[in-house]
Amino acid sequence: MNLKKYKHAITAVCVLGSLAVAGIAGKDFYDFRHYEEVIIPGEGVTSTFQLSDYNENLKGTFGDTTVYVMEGEKEGGSFLVLGGTHPNEPSGHMAAITMIESGKVEAGTVYVIPRTDNSAFTHNDAQEASPHFFHIETESGTREFVFGSRASNPIDQWPDPDVYTHQSGQTLSGSEMRNINRTYPGVKDGTLTEQISYAITNMITTLDIDMEMDLHEASPEYPTVNATVAHERAMDMASMGILELQMAGVDMSLEPSPVTLRGLTHRELGDHTNTLALLMETGNPSQGRLHGATSEELIIDGKDKFYEKAAELGYLYIPYDENGASLDMRIGRHLQGCVEYMKAFSDMYGAEKGEIIMTGIPSYEDLTSGGKTIGDYLN
Repeated sequence: MNLKKYKHAITAVCVLGSLAVAGIAGKDFYDFRHYEEVIIPGEGVTSTFQLSDYNENLKGTFGDTTVYVMEGEKEGGSFLVLGGTHPNEPSGHMAAITMIESGKVEAGTVYVIPRTDNSAFTHNDAQEASPHFFHIETESGTREFVFGSRASNPIDQWPDPDVYTHQSGQTLSGSEMRNINRTYPGVKDGTLTEQISYAITNMITTLDIDMEMDLHEASPEYPTVNATVAHERAMDMASMGILELQMAGVDMSLEPSPVTLRGLTHRELGDHTNTLALLMETGNPSQGRLHGATSEELIIDGKDKFYEKAAELGYLYIPYDENGASLDMRIGRHLQGCVEYMKAFSDMYGAEKGEIIMTGIPSYEDLTSGGKTIGDYLN
């Protein structure tokens, strides 16, 4: 073979190899973007509707999502639980799904959104090398759940500006425009992310929802972790809930919502609606910057030798040792928190608005020392 033919052959091999890699990557990207995560509602779910009912601009987009309604036989107050605001914070997503699959509301009405930013579930954060999915064993078999991104998919909202200017005038990095927890109270005909946050705000106003909880996770090295952040109108109720959490063995700090930090649920929903706005953070080792590889094992068991060393050096804001910070434990914190804040609401406002009572979901103790895992509470 002469040199010219040899070069042509090498070029052809490289082109075919590139096309093969592009095809495989393209199929993976397409499949992940269109993946339909299975949620199996329990008997406690009385109805569902689409978030687009509160902003028609979301219809037919990747921003639309299902809202699950759990209505008790006894009238009472109302509570909105936002899971999956940031899909790389799996505890909030899984706590919401657990409510849907195993919870039963005896008094009041609970609304649950497990995929608050549905678009963010359709991709991973670039260059994080995160797994697409994690798996949990249940009685019905192995269940698969999405480990997504902190922000809406850029395919749904592009390009990012150099600077994102919130409607309050606050300026942030341009990519924060795809972070739904920076875009409240939202804009009806704005970007996709703003349309989603507008729909949630409009839903709360239209349905006159009494209390809201946004379930989050934070890096173990982040100061506001294992904490509840409350709007000033919700502080008295949150204080009662914190005391009950301490009695249940859950250490939780209480932080006031900063007045100058705009776009977040605990600030904007409290300012622009009548709801009592809360946000809860747990410590998530798979989310920080001091851990090793982001693997399914890290997501599930929360064990990492680098975080052990960081804890020894005093760099972390959560208790951490060789036992890690498991997903079960973090879900337990979220679920116990929701239960205690429902009790606190009922104690403070039950005579006026009626109680909010949910049963059937595991407690913190159930998931940390009761011999069960979250899979035992999924269908």
